[in-house]
Amino acid sequence: MTTRREQTSHESSELILRAAAELFAAKGYRQTTFADVAERSGISRGSIPWHFGSKEGLLLAVLERSVDLIRAGLVEEPGERTEPGERTEPEEVAAGFDRLLGGADALFAQPTTKLFVTLLVEALEPGSPIHGRYVEIHNTLRDHCRRWLERLPLPPGLSAETLSVTLIGAGIGIHQQWLLAPERVDPQQSLAALRTLVAGAVLSAGGEPPAGG
Repeated sequence: MTTRREQTSHESSELILRAAAELFAAKGYRQTTFADVAERSGISRGSIPWHFGSKEGLLLAVLERSVDLIRAGLVEEPGERTEPGERTEPEEVAAGFDRLLGGADALFAQPTTKLFVTLLVEALEPGSPIHGRYVEIHNTLRDHCRRWLERLPLPPGLSAETLSVTLIGAGIGIHQQWLLAPERVDPQQSLAALRTLVAGAVLSAGGEPPAGG
């Protein structure tokens, strides 16, 4: 049974993580201090290293939590992989892409998604402690996308793995452009255009067997 002290500790950790994620996204990792996190979370500054050890430990915990949130949002739906010679109906293709890109739209709306853009340069630095977390995030997104694509008949020579890299790259690019120029970029319309292009390519494949990922 969880004790009151353990429950309080967990609640404090959650407040700190939420505040740190918001601040890292808004100000960047280097510009955020423990004092900033303490003020935003309402938890004393001295409690932060007690929970997370260091600022780097706090950053890793924030990213770990964000990865968990992304995984929780990528709910798999039932579906069978298309067998060679079996035709996928256009309605099924369209519905599949609607769900896939609807999930991307939902990810855009999460505050933690901006965090990944803010910390990208940090992740690319040699020896970065968060490089592995970024690799994990991208692998999670590509694997989810690939599993969807493997259910569809793809054009000859185009693998589900390659197309998943392209789609995730396009989605991330749309999101970054929207963050930089929200008055010019409509992410929903851009995702709809991406859906039209890719769904058209899949439908043009007709009943061709899917290329393996």
